[in-house]
Amino acid sequence: MEITKAQAEQFLLQMYQIRAFEEQAEKSYMAGKIHGTMHLSIGQEASAVGSVSALNPDDYILSTHRGHGHCIAKGADLQLMMAEFYGKANGYCRGRGGSMHIADVASGNLGANGVVGGGIPMAVGVGLGLKMKNEGKILLSFFGDGAASAGAFHESMELSVINQVPVVFVCENNQYAMSFPSRKWTTSERLASFAEIYGMPGKSVDGNDLLAVREAAEEAVAYTRAGNGPALIVCDTYRWRGHSKSDRNRYRTQEEIEDWKQKDPIERFIKTMTKEKVFTSKEAEQVKEKAYQTIEDARLFAEASPDPDVSTLEEGVYAPW
Repeated sequence: MEITKAQAEQFLLQMYQIRAFEEQAEKSYMAGKIHGTMHLSIGQEASAVGSVSALNPDDYILSTHRGHGHCIAKGADLQLMMAEFYGKANGYCRGRGGSMHIADVASGNLGANGVVGGGIPMAVGVGLGLKMKNEGKILLSFFGDGAASAGAFHESMELSVINQVPVVFVCENNQYAMSFPSRKWTTSERLASFAEIYGMPGKSVDGNDLLAVREAAEEAVAYTRAGNGPALIVCDTYRWRGHSKSDRNRYRTQEEIEDWKQKDPIERFIKTMTKEKVFTSKEAEQVKEKAYQTIEDARLFAEASPDPDVSTLEEGVYAPW
């Protein structure tokens, strides 16, 4: 797949911004500046950037509890995103959403979801709405390998085909559902084969290869946008950190982690692009410096931002009566 220098540098910038954001998130948490928990996606950058890059700016995504990368790939304002992560009043959701529920509707990010598999049936509903509006827009719905074992996944697959909704489902198989290894019940190829059972195209792809992910996403997006109904992509990838910050990581070996680090999606992309003379190693380093500076600027912005006023506690919060 041929891409321009500008595209390559943008993809690299976003992957580095995702990694820098996650590293800063971890530092801020350890420094006691963040409360609650969070789920880091270091090592999964190519899956987010490669798949979202196949969308038009006015298309939509639905994310997961491990959704910082999806948010950045969809073009989030990093300062507003960091402010939300810090729970600040000027964050995307006025500090109400935090790490697991950042949404940026203006850019097409309909938000993350703290419930495993919770966003999949939502995607079917959003897809129905998009189909009724008939504006040619589609939705990318992210979920993990653990969610693929939930009933909501299978019910949603069936409903999405019956209703021919314009949704591309993206399963990020990062090898573990919390501490349970996916290899004990499935493979990326088998997850992709579920698509055929329900009557849609499905494909498994090396999720650490940005170009492979982008190619698969472009095929699925084109299929869906043409009015053929949903499609499924399974990205085989790996999270370098634990499930969440409370995870002591006792269920996998350091050797396994180090082995996957050798498949670093960012280094892999740089190696490919420099070999093909799309950009130089020096230019790649300049992109990295720019990415880390944008995250540092976002941190400073967030830490200088105001906390929500207690008197506004009930504003913008809804519940059934």
